[in-house]
Amino acid sequence: MSVQLGAAAATTLFDDIGPGGTVFYRLLFAALLLALIWRPSLRGHGDGALQLALLFGFALAAMNLCFYTALDRIPLGIAVTLEFVGPLGVAVAASRRRWDLLWVGLAAVGIVMLAGPAGSPDLTGVVLALAAGGFWGAYIILSARVGRAFEGGQGLALAMIVAAAVMVLPGAGFGGEKLLSPAVIAIGAAVAVLSSVIPYSLELEALRRLPVGVFGVLMSLEPAVAALVGLIALDQGLSVLEAAGIALVVAASVGVLSRTAEAPTEA
Repeated sequence: MSVQLGAAAATTLFDDIGPGGTVFYRLLFAALLLALIWRPSLRGHGDGALQLALLFGFALAAMNLCFYTALDRIPLGIAVTLEFVGPLGVAVAASRRRWDLLWVGLAAVGIVMLAGPAGSPDLTGVVLALAAGGFWGAYIILSARVGRAFEGGQGLALAMIVAAAVMVLPGAGFGGEKLLSPAVIAIGAAVAVLSSVIPYSLELEALRRLPVGVFGVLMSLEPAVAALVGLIALDQGLSVLEAAGIALVVAASVGVLSRTAEAPTEA
Protein backbone atom coordinates (compact mmCIF):
# COMPACT_ATOMS: atom_id res chain seq x y z
CA MET A 1 0.00 0.00 0.00
CA SER A 2 2.83 2.36 0.91
CA VAL A 3 4.58 1.78 -2.43
CA GLN A 4 1.47 2.47 -4.49
CA LEU A 5 0.48 5.59 -2.54
CA GLY A 6 4.01 6.84 -3.12
CA ALA A 7 3.72 6.11 -6.84
CA ALA A 8 0.44 8.02 -7.02
CA ALA A 9 2.06 10.99 -5.26
CA ALA A 10 5.04 10.78 -7.61
CA THR A 11 2.87 11.31 -10.68
CA THR A 12 2.09 14.83 -9.43
CA LEU A 13 5.76 15.71 -9.90
CA PHE A 14 6.12 14.54 -13.50
CA ASP A 15 4.98 17.83 -15.04
CA ASP A 16 7.55 19.77 -13.01
CA ILE A 17 10.67 17.61 -12.82
CA GLY A 18 9.88 14.61 -15.01
CA PRO A 19 10.29 10.95 -14.08
CA GLY A 20 14.08 11.28 -13.77
CA GLY A 21 13.89 14.17 -11.32
CA THR A 22 11.21 12.36 -9.32
CA VAL A 23 13.34 9.22 -9.07
CA PHE A 24 16.34 11.30 -8.01
CA TYR A 25 14.44 12.94 -5.16
CA ARG A 26 12.90 9.63 -4.11
CA LEU A 27 16.31 7.97 -3.88
CA LEU A 28 18.12 11.01 -2.44
CA PHE A 29 15.74 11.54 0.48
CA ALA A 30 15.53 7.80 1.08
CA ALA A 31 19.33 7.61 1.17
CA LEU A 32 19.55 10.51 3.65
CA LEU A 33 16.92 9.01 5.97
CA LEU A 34 18.37 5.50 5.88
CA ALA A 35 21.90 6.85 6.43
CA LEU A 36 20.71 8.74 9.52
CA ILE A 37 18.93 5.65 10.85
CA TRP A 38 21.59 3.04 10.17
CA ARG A 39 24.83 5.09 9.90
CA PRO A 40 26.44 2.66 7.44
CA SER A 41 30.19 2.31 7.19
CA LEU A 42 32.44 0.94 4.47
CA ARG A 43 34.68 -0.57 7.10
CA GLY A 44 34.24 -4.03 8.52
CA HIS A 45 32.76 -5.51 5.35
CA GLY A 46 34.43 -7.76 2.82
CA ASP A 47 34.79 -6.83 -0.85
CA GLY A 48 32.02 -9.27 -1.71
CA ALA A 49 29.53 -7.54 0.59
CA LEU A 50 30.39 -4.10 -0.78
CA GLN A 51 30.05 -5.35 -4.35
CA LEU A 52 26.59 -6.68 -3.49
CA ALA A 53 25.60 -3.27 -2.11
CA LEU A 54 26.93 -1.61 -5.27
CA LEU A 55 24.97 -3.94 -7.55
CA PHE A 56 21.90 -3.50 -5.36
CA GLY A 57 22.19 0.26 -5.76
CA PHE A 58 22.41 0.08 -9.55
CA ALA A 59 19.40 -2.24 -9.63
CA LEU A 60 17.40 0.18 -7.46
CA ALA A 61 18.24 3.13 -9.70
CA ALA A 62 17.43 1.28 -12.93
CA MET A 63 14.22 -0.24 -11.56
CA ASN A 64 12.87 3.09 -10.37
CA LEU A 65 13.84 5.04 -13.49
CA CYS A 66 12.26 2.48 -15.82
CA PHE A 67 9.10 2.24 -13.71
CA TYR A 68 8.54 5.98 -13.30
CA THR A 69 9.18 6.62 -16.99
CA ALA A 70 6.62 3.91 -17.78
CA LEU A 71 4.21 5.42 -15.25
CA ASP A 72 4.42 8.70 -17.16
CA ARG A 73 3.01 6.87 -20.19
CA ILE A 74 0.61 4.19 -18.92
CA PRO A 75 -1.80 3.86 -15.93
CA LEU A 76 -0.51 2.79 -12.51
CA GLY A 77 -2.38 -0.54 -12.44
CA ILE A 78 -1.09 -1.58 -15.87
CA ALA A 79 2.47 -0.46 -15.11
CA VAL A 80 2.65 -2.46 -11.88
CA THR A 81 0.98 -5.45 -13.50
CA LEU A 82 3.57 -5.55 -16.27
CA GLU A 83 6.38 -4.91 -13.80
CA PHE A 84 5.27 -7.96 -11.85
CA VAL A 85 6.90 -10.25 -14.42
CA GLY A 86 10.07 -9.79 -12.33
CA PRO A 87 8.94 -11.24 -8.99
CA LEU A 88 6.76 -13.77 -10.80
CA GLY A 89 9.81 -15.01 -12.69
CA VAL A 90 11.81 -15.21 -9.46
CA ALA A 91 9.01 -17.21 -7.86
CA VAL A 92 8.88 -19.66 -10.76
CA ALA A 93 12.67 -20.11 -10.78
CA ALA A 94 12.95 -20.57 -7.01
CA SER A 95 9.94 -22.78 -6.38
CA ARG A 96 10.45 -26.44 -5.54
CA ARG A 97 6.80 -27.23 -4.75
CA ARG A 98 4.02 -27.86 -7.23
CA TRP A 99 1.52 -25.99 -5.08
CA ASP A 100 3.62 -22.83 -5.28
CA LEU A 101 3.62 -23.12 -9.07
CA LEU A 102 -0.16 -23.43 -9.00
CA TRP A 103 -0.46 -20.18 -7.04
CA VAL A 104 1.98 -18.48 -9.42
CA GLY A 105 -0.15 -19.61 -12.35
CA LEU A 106 -3.30 -18.30 -10.69
CA ALA A 107 -1.60 -14.95 -10.07
CA ALA A 108 -0.45 -14.86 -13.70
CA VAL A 109 -4.03 -15.33 -14.92
CA GLY A 110 -5.14 -12.48 -12.69
CA ILE A 111 -2.39 -10.24 -14.02
CA VAL A 112 -3.42 -10.94 -17.60
CA MET A 113 -7.02 -10.10 -16.74
CA LEU A 114 -5.95 -6.86 -15.10
CA ALA A 115 -3.91 -5.77 -18.10
CA GLY A 116 -6.30 -7.02 -20.79
CA PRO A 117 -8.98 -4.31 -20.81
CA ALA A 118 -6.43 -1.56 -21.22
CA GLY A 119 -6.65 -1.67 -25.00
CA SER A 120 -3.38 -0.65 -26.64
CA PRO A 121 -1.23 1.12 -24.04
CA ASP A 122 1.82 3.10 -25.10
CA LEU A 123 4.36 0.58 -26.45
CA THR A 124 7.35 2.40 -24.97
CA GLY A 125 5.62 2.45 -21.61
CA VAL A 126 4.98 -1.29 -21.83
CA VAL A 127 8.62 -2.03 -22.67
CA LEU A 128 9.85 0.19 -19.83
CA ALA A 129 7.48 -1.46 -17.35
CA LEU A 130 8.72 -4.91 -18.41
CA ALA A 131 12.33 -3.70 -18.05
CA ALA A 132 11.46 -2.44 -14.57
CA GLY A 133 10.15 -5.93 -13.85
CA GLY A 134 13.48 -7.43 -14.81
CA PHE A 135 15.30 -5.10 -12.43
CA TRP A 136 12.67 -5.83 -9.76
CA GLY A 137 13.56 -9.50 -10.04
CA ALA A 138 17.24 -8.60 -9.59
CA TYR A 139 16.26 -6.43 -6.62
CA ILE A 140 14.55 -9.37 -4.88
CA ILE A 141 17.57 -11.64 -5.28
CA LEU A 142 20.11 -8.97 -4.32
CA SER A 143 18.02 -7.78 -1.38
CA ALA A 144 18.05 -11.26 0.12
CA ARG A 145 21.83 -11.49 -0.25
CA VAL A 146 22.43 -7.99 1.10
CA GLY A 147 20.22 -8.76 4.08
CA ARG A 148 22.46 -11.71 4.94
CA ALA A 149 25.72 -9.84 4.30
CA PHE A 150 25.00 -6.76 6.46
CA GLU A 151 23.57 -6.17 9.89
CA GLY A 152 20.23 -4.37 10.12
CA GLY A 153 19.62 -1.97 7.26
CA GLN A 154 23.24 -0.95 6.66
CA GLY A 155 23.40 -2.72 3.30
CA LEU A 156 20.16 -1.11 2.17
CA ALA A 157 21.41 2.32 3.25
CA LEU A 158 24.66 1.89 1.30
CA ALA A 159 22.77 0.68 -1.76
CA MET A 160 20.40 3.64 -1.59
CA ILE A 161 23.35 6.05 -1.46
CA VAL A 162 24.75 4.39 -4.59
CA ALA A 163 21.37 4.60 -6.32
CA ALA A 164 20.99 8.30 -5.48
CA ALA A 165 24.50 9.00 -6.78
CA VAL A 166 23.72 7.21 -10.04
CA MET A 167 20.66 9.44 -10.53
CA VAL A 168 22.35 12.82 -9.90
CA LEU A 169 23.00 13.64 -13.56
CA PRO A 170 19.74 12.20 -14.98
CA GLY A 171 17.81 13.92 -12.20
CA ALA A 172 19.39 17.29 -12.86
CA GLY A 173 18.81 16.84 -16.58
CA PHE A 174 15.11 16.12 -16.10
CA GLY A 175 14.36 18.53 -13.26
CA GLY A 176 16.65 21.51 -13.75
CA GLU A 177 16.03 24.52 -11.52
CA LYS A 178 12.55 23.25 -10.58
CA LEU A 179 14.27 20.76 -8.29
CA LEU A 180 14.76 23.70 -5.90
CA SER A 181 11.04 24.39 -5.53
CA PRO A 182 9.96 23.93 -1.86
CA ALA A 183 6.72 22.23 -2.90
CA VAL A 184 8.59 19.81 -5.15
CA ILE A 185 11.10 19.06 -2.39
CA ALA A 186 8.30 18.34 0.10
CA ILE A 187 6.48 15.95 -2.23
CA GLY A 188 9.77 14.31 -3.21
CA ALA A 189 10.52 13.65 0.46
CA ALA A 190 7.05 12.16 0.99
CA VAL A 191 7.50 9.92 -2.05
CA ALA A 192 10.85 8.74 -0.67
CA VAL A 193 9.32 7.74 2.66
CA LEU A 194 6.27 6.06 1.15
CA SER A 195 7.95 4.36 -1.81
CA SER A 196 11.43 3.55 -0.51
CA VAL A 197 12.15 3.90 3.21
CA ILE A 198 9.09 2.09 4.57
CA PRO A 199 8.62 -0.71 2.00
CA TYR A 200 12.29 -1.48 1.31
CA SER A 201 13.04 -1.73 5.03
CA LEU A 202 10.10 -4.08 5.59
CA GLU A 203 10.96 -6.15 2.51
CA LEU A 204 14.56 -6.52 3.64
CA GLU A 205 13.35 -7.93 6.97
CA ALA A 206 10.82 -10.17 5.21
CA LEU A 207 13.53 -11.59 2.96
CA ARG A 208 15.54 -12.54 6.05
CA ARG A 209 12.67 -14.79 7.10
CA LEU A 210 11.04 -16.05 3.89
CA PRO A 211 12.36 -18.03 0.91
CA VAL A 212 12.83 -15.83 -2.16
CA GLY A 213 10.22 -17.77 -4.13
CA VAL A 214 7.52 -17.34 -1.49
CA PHE A 215 8.35 -13.64 -1.20
CA GLY A 216 8.01 -13.27 -4.97
CA VAL A 217 4.53 -14.79 -4.98
CA LEU A 218 3.43 -12.67 -2.01
CA MET A 219 4.32 -9.62 -4.09
CA SER A 220 1.36 -10.60 -6.28
CA LEU A 221 -0.61 -8.20 -4.10
CA GLU A 222 1.15 -5.33 -5.91
CA PRO A 223 -1.05 -5.25 -9.06
CA ALA A 224 -4.23 -5.48 -6.99
CA VAL A 225 -3.24 -2.65 -4.66
CA ALA A 226 -1.99 -0.56 -7.58
CA ALA A 227 -5.33 -0.91 -9.35
CA LEU A 228 -7.20 0.12 -6.20
CA VAL A 229 -4.93 3.11 -5.56
CA GLY A 230 -5.25 4.08 -9.21
CA LEU A 231 -9.02 4.03 -8.83
CA ILE A 232 -9.13 6.04 -5.59
CA ALA A 233 -6.24 8.46 -6.00
CA LEU A 234 -5.93 8.83 -9.76
CA ASP A 235 -9.51 8.19 -10.93
CA GLN A 236 -8.45 5.21 -13.07
CA GLY A 237 -11.62 3.10 -13.16
CA LEU A 238 -11.89 -0.68 -12.95
CA SER A 239 -13.89 -2.94 -15.23
CA VAL A 240 -15.57 -6.17 -14.12
CA LEU A 241 -12.75 -8.16 -15.71
CA GLU A 242 -10.14 -6.12 -13.84
CA ALA A 243 -11.99 -6.71 -10.56
CA ALA A 244 -11.98 -10.44 -11.32
CA GLY A 245 -8.25 -10.26 -11.99
CA ILE A 246 -7.73 -8.61 -8.60
CA ALA A 247 -9.69 -11.41 -6.94
CA LEU A 248 -7.46 -14.06 -8.55
CA VAL A 249 -4.27 -12.26 -7.54
CA VAL A 250 -5.47 -11.90 -3.94
CA ALA A 251 -6.52 -15.57 -3.90
CA ALA A 252 -3.03 -16.59 -5.04
CA SER A 253 -1.48 -14.51 -2.26
CA VAL A 254 -3.77 -16.06 0.36
CA GLY A 255 -2.80 -19.49 -0.95
CA VAL A 256 0.88 -18.76 -0.46
CA LEU A 257 0.30 -17.22 2.96
CA SER A 258 -1.29 -20.49 4.05
CA ARG A 259 1.98 -22.29 3.27
CA THR A 260 4.48 -19.83 4.77
CA ALA A 261 4.34 -21.71 8.07
CA GLU A 262 6.47 -24.32 6.34
CA ALA A 263 9.14 -21.72 5.51
CA PRO A 264 12.23 -21.26 7.70
CA THR A 265 11.84 -18.44 10.22
CA GLU A 266 15.40 -17.17 9.86
CA ALA A 267 17.73 -17.10 6.88
